[in-house]
Amino acid sequence: MGISGQWIGRYTGTNSGLLVIELDDMGDHYQGRAYAYDDNKDLPSTFAFIKSANKDDAFQVRVQLSPIDPRTGDVTTWNQLASVFPAVVFPLYADVDLVSNENTLKVSWRTNILTSGSAEITRSKADTPTDYTPLPEVTTWEQFKRFVSGLEHRRHIFRGQSKSKRLRTSFHRTGRADLLRFLSDDIPTLHRHLSVRTTHVFNLKDPDENGAFFNLVQHHGYPTPLLDWTFSPFVGAFFAYHRIKNSDAAKASPVEKVRVFVFDQKAWQEKFPQLPKLAPIRPHFSLMEFIAIDNHRLIPQQSISSVTNIDDIESYIRSCEKPDEQYLQIVDLPLGERPMVMRELSTMGITAGSLFPGFDGTCEELRERFFKG
Repeated sequence: MGISGQWIGRYTGTNSGLLVIELDDMGDHYQGRAYAYDDNKDLPSTFAFIKSANKDDAFQVRVQLSPIDPRTGDVTTWNQLASVFPAVVFPLYADVDLVSNENTLKVSWRTNILTSGSAEITRSKADTPTDYTPLPEVTTWEQFKRFVSGLEHRRHIFRGQSKSKRLRTSFHRTGRADLLRFLSDDIPTLHRHLSVRTTHVFNLKDPDENGAFFNLVQHHGYPTPLLDWTFSPFVGAFFAYHRIKNSDAAKASPVEKVRVFVFDQKAWQEKFPQLPKLAPIRPHFSLMEFIAIDNHRLIPQQSISSVTNIDDIESYIRSCEKPDEQYLQIVDLPLGERPMVMRELSTMGITAGSLFPGFDGTCEELRERFFKG
């Protein structure tokens, strides 16, 4: 595993704040970005590009430092920002030591203006089992239907997964972490290749169209930092079950489950700013409803998306919950109930044909109808 991945924790020293390091495995070395978000709002946050010489678990590197413009959230030069912070001397570079030990990364640095700092930050644990306990009173399809019928209309959103794994975006599941690399390399390349195939050429400088483009490629299988959610608990249940074969469900043991996440989006959006930006910006989990350009799935799926720069989403949500608050709940349903669930969903009009308008969705719906396996 080495040093690749997302690392987050507090730093102290001349200044204090939140340190985020995102490193990708590039084959023979690591590279990525570091962000130091200062506790002192009168000081700019700091950005640095990091590249190691090899794959050692400990290395030293001199990094050039750039400020982050608090007005735009973008990396800039000190010449552009000096007038905003007239009493501040900003360093040009820092000598950094990094040492990893399993899931801990020790970082220390000293700048050219003799400021210094250190941190012991932790690797994301998004690939470990959830810390949430599935609702003990909702363990069957019948109990699920009663549970969701008692919820306030459209207060919650739902996400179904066939595996009982933590919430994690498809981008982070690939093992990549450097979101600025994703934005500077992946998205422009996707835009060049896909513009010939879409009826609309997306203007990525327009926030609505940029979000719609992300959502489109997400729905067609490209890994992104988005997660698909739905306002319908039954659409959520469909996505939990639909990739499973009836033959596998028939052989399933009682302990084999699918998972439906239930998220109180109303309370979350009332308390936390919803941010469309991915990087550079403090860790956040935001909800967005994108416009449906060239994306015929968005409306029938009653879709809403989360946008996040966090690998371990569940730990972040838990850290935001007070003792009397719970934004996220988990329901685990028996895998063996799949045939009954899919039949009932079909009578509600929730099928592959209705949720995936087009050739593939129709074929999947008819396969479900005519083949038992």
